[in-house]
Amino acid sequence: MTTSTRLPPVAVIAGARTPFAKAFGPLAKVPADMLGVYSTGAALKAAHLEPTAIDEVVFGNVAGPPESSNVGRVIALRAGVPADRIAHTVNRNCASGMESVVAGWHALAEGRSDRVVVGGTESMSNVPLLWDRRLADWLMKFKRTTGWRKWTLLSKLRPRMLRPVFGLELGLTDPTCGLNMGQTAERLAKEFGITREEQDQFALDSHKKAAAAWKRGFFQGEVVPLTAEQTRGQALQADNGPRPNQTLEALQKLRPLFDPKGGTVTAGNSCPITDGSVAAILERADSVGPDRTPLGYIRDYAIAGCDPARMGLGPVFATNKLLRKTGMDLRDFELIEINEAFAAQVLACQRAFASDDFARKELGRDRAIGEIDPARLNVNGGAIALGHPVGATGTRLIVTLLRALRDRGLRRGLATLCVGGGQGVAVWVETTLN
Repeated sequence: MTTSTRLPPVAVIAGARTPFAKAFGPLAKVPADMLGVYSTGAALKAAHLEPTAIDEVVFGNVAGPPESSNVGRVIALRAGVPADRIAHTVNRNCASGMESVVAGWHALAEGRSDRVVVGGTESMSNVPLLWDRRLADWLMKFKRTTGWRKWTLLSKLRPRMLRPVFGLELGLTDPTCGLNMGQTAERLAKEFGITREEQDQFALDSHKKAAAAWKRGFFQGEVVPLTAEQTRGQALQADNGPRPNQTLEALQKLRPLFDPKGGTVTAGNSCPITDGSVAAILERADSVGPDRTPLGYIRDYAIAGCDPARMGLGPVFATNKLLRKTGMDLRDFELIEINEAFAAQVLACQRAFASDDFARKELGRDRAIGEIDPARLNVNGGAIALGHPVGATGTRLIVTLLRALRDRGLRRGLATLCVGGGQGVAVWVETTLN
C-alpha cells in the first residue's frame, strides 16, 4: 500500500445548511438541486461573499436526481456562480458530503481553484419509483405502435407488471452482502452484545441533546430558515426530527424493523430518512486574509474499507488509519462526532474502539485505540434526532463539529462516519492552527 501525501491545511471559511426534515414531509416538494441552492446561498451570505467569488463547486449526492444530472453543476448555476466556473458531483454513499470536502481540498492544493463551495444535498422524498423491466419494455413498444396494434398490446398488459420497485429500498440495501443497512446494524448488535435498552437510551439522549441545542440557540447559527415559497408548502425554521418530549417508554413500545422476531433495531433508535442540504466555503489556509476569521481548519483525513456486512464499524477502521497516519491519539480530540446511522452502530464502534481483542484481530494494534468519553461524543445530538440526508451528512458533521468546538472554547475534533458498502471516513479538524 502506498503512503498518501499530506495535504496542507485547508480553511473552512463558513458553513450553513437547510433545516433537515423527515422525508415525505415539509421538504418533499423541494428537489435536491434547490435544497443545494438554498444551503449554498446561506454559506455565501455567512462568508460575506458573492457567487462571483467562487471558482469551483463540488457537491455530494447519492440518489442522483434524474432531472438534474451532475447536480453540483446545476446547483452552481442556479446559485449564481458564473458559467465559466467548474462544478461536479461526488458519491461515496453516506460519506458523499465528506468526499466533496476532500475533492475541494485537492482542487485548492493543486492550485486549480482559489475558493471552493463544497457540500451535500439529498431529497430522499424524491428517490424515484422504478418499474418491472417487462413494463418498461411494454411501454416502449406501446409508444412506437400505432393504430389497432395498440389494442393488441393492451391485451398483454398484466397487473403484476404494474407493481412498483422502491428505489429508496434498493439504495439502502447492499448488493454484495444482500443486507439492508438496518440488518447490518442488527448484526453488530448481536456481535457486540448491545441490548435494546442501551439502544433506546442512546436514542433518547440524542433527542435530548439536539432539543437542548436548539433551545439554547446553537443550531440557529447553522440553519437557514426556509419560507413557504421556498418549500412550496409551509415555512420551515428548524429541523423537525428532534423531539423534546421523547420518552424511553415511547421508544420501548416500537417494534423491531429488520428482525421482527428477535431484533432490537427500531425506527426509534435509527436515523430517519431525511431531506436536506449543507454547504461550506473552503480556501487554502495560507491564503486567508487578516480581515477574515475562518470557522476552522481541516488538518487531515483517512478513508478505510471494511466488510459491507459490518459497514457500521467504518469509523473505527478509518480513525485507526488516521491515527497511524498522523501519530495522533484518540485522547487528543476534545470533541468527537460519529454519525448516528443507528444507535447499535455507534455503540458497536465505541466498544470496538475500547477493545484490545478487536485491536489485535482487526486493526493490527497491540492494544485498543481507546475509550470515547460519552461527554465528548455528539454533544449536540446526532442523526437519530437531526436526520441523515445521506449525501449531505458528511459536510454537516464537519460544520457542526467546528461550531461546537468554538462554542465550548475547544480546539481539536474528530468527525467520522460509516458508509454503506463497507467504508469509513475520519476527518481531523481544528479551530486554530497555532
